[in-house]
Amino acid sequence: MLEARPTCDRCLRPLGYCWCAHLSVIDTKTRIVFLQHPREAGVAIGTARMAHLCLPRSELHVGVHWKGSRALESVHADPTRPPALLYPGEGAIDVMREPPTHPITLVVIDGTWAQARKIANQNPELASLPRYAFTPPRASQYRIRAEPDERFVSTIEALSYVLGALEGEPERFQALLRPFEAMVDTQVEIAARERNTRVIGTPSPRVPRGAPRPRVLAERLADLVCVVAEPNAWPYGHPLRGTTDPGELVHLAAVRVATREVLDVIARPRIALAPNTALHLDLAESVFLEGESLASMESAWRSFLRPADLVCTWGSFTPKIAKKEGLAWPSDSIDLRRVARTLAQGSVGALEDVGARFSMSDALRRTDPPRARGRGGRRLALLDALVRTLASGP
Repeated sequence: MLEARPTCDRCLRPLGYCWCAHLSVIDTKTRIVFLQHPREAGVAIGTARMAHLCLPRSELHVGVHWKGSRALESVHADPTRPPALLYPGEGAIDVMREPPTHPITLVVIDGTWAQARKIANQNPELASLPRYAFTPPRASQYRIRAEPDERFVSTIEALSYVLGALEGEPERFQALLRPFEAMVDTQVEIAARERNTRVIGTPSPRVPRGAPRPRVLAERLADLVCVVAEPNAWPYGHPLRGTTDPGELVHLAAVRVATREVLDVIARPRIALAPNTALHLDLAESVFLEGESLASMESAWRSFLRPADLVCTWGSFTPKIAKKEGLAWPSDSIDLRRVARTLAQGSVGALEDVGARFSMSDALRRTDPPRARGRGGRRLALLDALVRTLASGP
């Protein structure tokens, strides 16, 4: 019989995985009430308990149905701190732009997107609360857990941004991320060590079906086109977006790897510009309002594209939003995130995280980066460097 590993009484993790040394106690004017889905409570790499241990004005409750519960009573326990739900939806206020002028009780649903939606939908008392939402200023650093959308973040990352806005001290709440970063780094290190010490005769890690090999990139270097699409995206659940819509396409950036030819087109929003779009995409609002029509963007894309092109993207978001907007999309395309995962034999995080793993610094230095604007331009430069790095490999 296997003996149970010694466990930390505080974080409940095996001692070799304990992150308690990185915890910081951060006092807040805001009360935080975590409502955690039972299945998430058993996830070893979840972050709600981590945040709870950092925040003395927080409570952590586990369940799905909250009517008549002590947790729901707690939400309304302090009249000087009225409750608000951190969850996107109709009427949600952008907390980064319009934080309240008084302390609140922040209700945070912890779970996967599907679990959180279930809790919100099945508890009318929660659904009736005022809502706050936000757009994260950077991609999640949750490299050890796949998210359904690149713009989703972990519970503790969300709190670091939202509490910074609520209390007007963004830097102070960066301390919340120290145990999170330590946990992620430890898991990545252990996963790498276990891969390197695999016992001979055991099966190799499963390679995703259909994942292309880097030699394809080398063989077709003259045909490679990197593409990045950026959206005007209201919070999920908002009437102008819904729960699955990728948003509307407002920035399309592409580079032909061999010739350095660049496409950089901004389209005018067809709906109202979401409050955080300009900030998130690092472009002035006037750039969008003075942009071209979607038809002009589509025409420019058709003129740029050639029949033999092999289009490279990071993840499925760019082709998804391009097809939604009716842009021609070639069948010959490569998801470089799948390629990177195959080579790394595991999760690789966001595009901004892959530079060190694939030694892209040389590729970034050897050729001038593509000249495209804003966040889309920076991501295009990274994608271009990743393609050239992989194409030059074995």
